[in-house]
Amino acid sequence: MKIAVTAMGPGLGDAVSARFGRCPYFLLVDTDDMKLVESVENGNASAAGGAGVQSAQMVVDREAQAVLTGDCGPKARQVLDAAGIKVCVGVTGVVKEAVEAFKAGDLG
Repeated sequence: MKIAVTAMGPGLGDAVSARFGRCPYFLLVDTDDMKLVESVENGNASAAGGAGVQSAQMVVDREAQAVLTGDCGPKARQVLDAAGIKVCVGVTGVVKEAVEAFKAGDLG
């Protein structure tokens, strides 16, 4: 399964970002082998408006099946829900550990 994690940096050892639309990076991770598929610098982070929706569309376009993040605004959530993407909020800590917790079923 490919999941997107909001992150403070480009690697699995970086912290999960508390913000969805304005996170510094999106990390796309394959949960089957725990490999980083893609690290995407979030160009929407400095957008004047619509950062959440634009970021959500980017996640949809990359065919992620779930999102791990600290928080996700209602407009971004609406885009992700419409695409059938599972959203886990309240996620903290290191990206790799968050993905492992998701894999273990420990995240809602």
